[in-house]
Amino acid sequence: METPKEEPHLSQKIRSLVGQAVATHSMISEGDRILVGLSGGKDSLILLLALHHLRQRSPVSFSLKACTVNPTGEVLDTGALASLCKRLEIPFRLVEHDIFGIIRTREERSPCSFCAHLRRGLLNTAAREEACNLLALGHHLDDVVETVFLNLLEGGRFRCFKPKLWHSRTGITVIRPLVFVEEARIAREVLRLGLNPLDMSCPFAGKSRRAGVKKLVERLCGEQPSLRSNILHALTHFQANDMWTQND
Repeated sequence: METPKEEPHLSQKIRSLVGQAVATHSMISEGDRILVGLSGGKDSLILLLALHHLRQRSPVSFSLKACTVNPTGEVLDTGALASLCKRLEIPFRLVEHDIFGIIRTREERSPCSFCAHLRRGLLNTAAREEACNLLALGHHLDDVVETVFLNLLEGGRFRCFKPKLWHSRTGITVIRPLVFVEEARIAREVLRLGLNPLDMSCPFAGKSRRAGVKKLVERLCGEQPSLRSNILHALTHFQANDMWTQND
């Protein structure tokens, strides 16, 4: 990843969608201390910039820190990430943990789920050590839709992760400010800003159930462009009388 020569100025549309998500789900309050899960991928880079811009203009005062987890077991050049955070006046922290090696040793059948769970634990620990009460993650609208389909196909339930969720065990609240933003818009913005996401190739990419669901969603969206917004509407406007009961 190369560091931009000037501070990147995020598009008004993404800033608006992030502001809408933050306001709708009451994600940030006065005095909150937010740790951004900064993988270095396109989603987390846009998340970092979005929260930076929000911090500059919001009447609510909050602080930001960033943490990158290196799961490779190898040396990872995070200099550009650290430089970007310094430019944005956001403290940066690197956590080393050989998640890929653990997955290989365990011959993990669900590597993506295992990796996400372990990363979350490491980020929660970092958040507590950094005295942060919020952990911001870069899940976007496509992640929402894919998770809904995964739960329908695998578990027979219409459900998804929450935009904001307090975990009693850790005392950390997870927020997802990008849940209204489509992945394609994020990808276009990264190109427009000239950002180069960190090259951290996952050896297990494309082998998960989610990868298959992603292809399914892409095909369905090609046939029904409003699918993403319809799923989002269904999640936010669920009616109890839509459910079947034993007395129906």
